[in-house]
Amino acid sequence: MFDVSAGRNLLRAKGAAVAVLLALAASSAQALDRLDIVVAGGSKDLQQAVEGASQLRTLQSEGQTDPQDLLAAARADYARILSAMYAKGHYSVDIRILIDGREAAAIPVLEAPRAISVIRIAVDPGDPFRFGLARVQPLARGTELPKEFHTGAVAESGAVASAVDVAIKSWREAGYAKSKVASQDVVADHAARRLDADIALAPGPRLRFGHLEIVGEDRMRERRIRKIAGLPEGDTFSESELRLAETRLRRTGIFASVALTEDERITAPDLLGITATVVEQKPRRYSFGAEIASLDGVSLSASWLHRNLLGGGERLGIKAGVTNIGSGQSGVDYGLDITLDRPATLSPDTTAGLVLGYSHEDEIDYNLDSVTFGLKFSHIFSETLTAHAGLTYDYLDGRDPGGSFHFRNLSLPFGVTWDKRDVANNPTKGFYLDATAKPFAGFGTTGSGLRTTVDGRAFRSLGEPGKFVVAARVQAGAIFGSDLLETPRDDLFFSGGGGTVRGQPYRSLGIAVTRGFGPQFLIGGKYFLAGSLELRAKVSDKIGVVGFVDWGSIGLDSFTGATAESHAGAGLGLRYDTGLGPIRLDVAAPISGTTGEGVQIYVGLGQSF
Repeated sequence: MFDVSAGRNLLRAKGAAVAVLLALAASSAQALDRLDIVVAGGSKDLQQAVEGASQLRTLQSEGQTDPQDLLAAARADYARILSAMYAKGHYSVDIRILIDGREAAAIPVLEAPRAISVIRIAVDPGDPFRFGLARVQPLARGTELPKEFHTGAVAESGAVASAVDVAIKSWREAGYAKSKVASQDVVADHAARRLDADIALAPGPRLRFGHLEIVGEDRMRERRIRKIAGLPEGDTFSESELRLAETRLRRTGIFASVALTEDERITAPDLLGITATVVEQKPRRYSFGAEIASLDGVSLSASWLHRNLLGGGERLGIKAGVTNIGSGQSGVDYGLDITLDRPATLSPDTTAGLVLGYSHEDEIDYNLDSVTFGLKFSHIFSETLTAHAGLTYDYLDGRDPGGSFHFRNLSLPFGVTWDKRDVANNPTKGFYLDATAKPFAGFGTTGSGLRTTVDGRAFRSLGEPGKFVVAARVQAGAIFGSDLLETPRDDLFFSGGGGTVRGQPYRSLGIAVTRGFGPQFLIGGKYFLAGSLELRAKVSDKIGVVGFVDWGSIGLDSFTGATAESHAGAGLGLRYDTGLGPIRLDVAAPISGTTGEGVQIYVGLGQSF
C-alpha cells in the first residue's frame, strides 16, 4: 500500500536535491579559478599600484564571480590601470586583459561568457618619463613647490597637480582669492621619455573679506554665529582664515554641517562676500552606559546635553554616575556634574564655562562627600596647542579610621596641551604633552600650596608605518607647600591600575598614615612618578598584539629616597580595530613591589595611552 504522505515527502526530498545540484552547478559554472596580474620589469611598487587599481582584484577578494560583473570590471580596468601608471610617471603603457584567452576589450558587453575560468592582466609600463620643463608661474612670494616637481624628477602625473594646487593656495593665502590657471601646456615626448609641463597662472586682484551672509540658521542667533566664526571682515582675504572660521563653527557641536563659500562677484572696490551655510543639529542628546567587573561590581552612567540653550551656542551638560554596585571591596560611589559652556567668549577661540559638581566616595579606607563650583576658560591657539585656566572652590567632608576631616580651598588651575599625534586614539607617530599647575589657598585646617602634573607620550613606527610602533609614556606629579594631612584627599597621588601600573590593583600604592589614636590607613602621596613602555604590532588589518611594562612610585617628601616606594607590572595585550578605535584587552601581573599578586585584566576602547 502506497503512503501518500511518504510519497510527498520523497518528492520534496528529490526536489530539494535537484535544487542543491543546480545551485552547485551554477556556482561551479561561475567560479573564477585564477586571476594573474603580471607587471613587466618586476617592480614591486608598480605591481602594488596595478593590484590596487584593479577592480577585478577587488571582486576576487570579495568572492564575486558573476561573469557579467567580471567582464564589466575588466573593461573598466584598462582606464584604472592606465591612470595608476600615469601617477607613477609611466606614459608608454601597454595593457592586456585576457579572459580565458580573449582580449576583454574585444568582448561585447552583451555577450559576456557564461563562465570565466582564468583572467590574466599583463602590463608593460615601459620606461618612466622624467620632467624636462617643470614650471608654474607667476608664484606668490615665499611659495615652495613640491620637491617632486623639478627638471629631472620622475614625471608623476600627481606632481603637476600638486604643484598647481600649492601655487594657487599660496596666492589665495596672500589675498588673491580669484587666482586660477590661465593656460597649461603639458607635452609628452615618447622618444625622449620626457614630459614638459608649463603652467601659467592668473592671480587676479588682491581682495579683502566682505560681508558674512548666514544661511540655514534656525534657533541660533546670527550675531552669535558671526562672533563664533570670527571672520575678519575688511581684512585681506586669507585661505587659512576662511577655513579657521569654518572650523570654529563646527567645533561648537551645534551644527550638523558647515560650509563657507565665496561670492562669484567682487563688491567694489575690493570686497569679497562670504556665505556661511549651516544646518543645526537636534538640540538634545542622551547617552547611557553600563560596565561590570568581577571586583568592582556594576557601574552605571548617563548624560544629557542641550545644545544651543539660549540661542548663542551655549551647551548645558548633565552627567551622573553610580559605581561599585555589588562590589565586595568598597561601598557604592555616585556623583553628578553640571556644566554650562559658552563659545566665543572674550575671543572667537575662547570658551568660558561654569562647573558644579557633587560626588560621594565610599572607599576601603575612607568615605567623603565633595562639592566643586568654578569658572573655567579654554583657549585654542592652533589645531595642536590649547590652554585652559579657571577659578574653583572645593569643599570636602569625610571620615577615615582617624576620625572626620574637612577641606576647603580656593584654587587657580591652569595648563597647556600640545598634541602632535597623528591619530588620538591609536597613534603611530608624534607626541603628546599635557602640563598643569594649580595654586590653592586653604581655609581652616586646609593647607596652601601648589599642585603640578606632567603627562608626556611619544610614538614612533619602526619600518612600515603602523606595522610596529614603540610607545612610551612618562607621568609625574608633585605638591609643594602643603603638609600631607592638610592637602585635600582628591589632590594626592596613588599608583596602580589601568591608568598607571597595570598588573597592580587600582590605587594600591600610597602612603600609610595614622591620625590621632586611630589605626593605620592608606592615603595618597605628595610625589608621583610613573613610566610605561609598549611595543605594538599589527598581525592583520584588524588585529594587533601588544607587549608592555609599567612602573610607578609614590613618595612623601620626594620622588625617590627612603620615603618613596615603587611597584611594577608587565603583560600582553590584544587589540581589535573597530574603525572608531581599537578594543583593548590587557592581561598583566606584578613583577616588583608588595602591593599586589595574581593576574589583572583590563578592557577598554582605544589604546592604553
